[in-house]
Amino acid sequence: MSNQDETPQDETRENRLRKELPEEVSAAAAEPAKAPEEQGTGLTGLTGRQRLAQGLWPPRATRAQLIVALLLFGLGFGLAVQVASNSDGDSALRGARQEDLVRILDELDDRTQRLEDEKQGLEKQREELQNSSNQAEEARKQTVEKERQLGILAGTVAAQGPGVTMTIDDTKGTVEADMLLDAIQELRAAGAEAIQVNDVRVVAGTYLTDSGNGVSVDGNKINAPYRFKVIGKPQDLEPALNIPGGVVQTLEKEQATVTIERSDKIVVDALRAAKRPDYARSSSQ
Repeated sequence: MSNQDETPQDETRENRLRKELPEEVSAAAAEPAKAPEEQGTGLTGLTGRQRLAQGLWPPRATRAQLIVALLLFGLGFGLAVQVASNSDGDSALRGARQEDLVRILDELDDRTQRLEDEKQGLEKQREELQNSSNQAEEARKQTVEKERQLGILAGTVAAQGPGVTMTIDDTKGTVEADMLLDAIQELRAAGAEAIQVNDVRVVAGTYLTDSGNGVSVDGNKINAPYRFKVIGKPQDLEPALNIPGGVVQTLEKEQATVTIERSDKIVVDALRAAKRPDYARSSSQ
């Protein structure tokens, strides 16, 4: 009898407790517990590929990685500029004709041979000085010869020999001083030993400037046609002026007419006055 009386009382107490508990606690007790991997991850319902994408983007680069990336970018940019520069430098030769390339190669060979001959000549002079029984007489002869050579280079004595004559007819008045200077430099590089432009002797310190409708050479105004008398090896001088993109092509683009003639005897007789230095004196005095 006592057991049957206690059972309804227990049920009544349980019902009363349920009514007193908050609804949120009851709802939490009713929901099943979430799996540990689904709590706090925010990845519920995502596939493995989607989780990998979220892990890689946005990228999380460190300061060291950014520095390395900048260095690699700078290196790549420098290599690209170098390749572009080399391509531009080779474009002129790449577009040249086969006979022009052969001419350029022959000119380089001639220059190499000329330097080799000069080397052999200097070595021979050294041997003569060392082996001559009368070194004083040999030295005197070489001094006289050197004085003559220096006089030709300085423009204080006349000179003659094989070479070329180049005439530039500028009817349009488009030839400027820098174009004539390029011609002089190209001739010197090809082995010219004496140069005269119209009536002015060209020496080491020669300068050219534009002067009205003409050009001034060392302050002496000259007018077209410009005539170059050059002493040197004709086989070297003429190809040097006619190389692709060289002096002749540049002048012809300015509508000037250029003619080059080889000769076994070119006379360069325009002279420069020997200038005595104001301060420099020979150390042997």
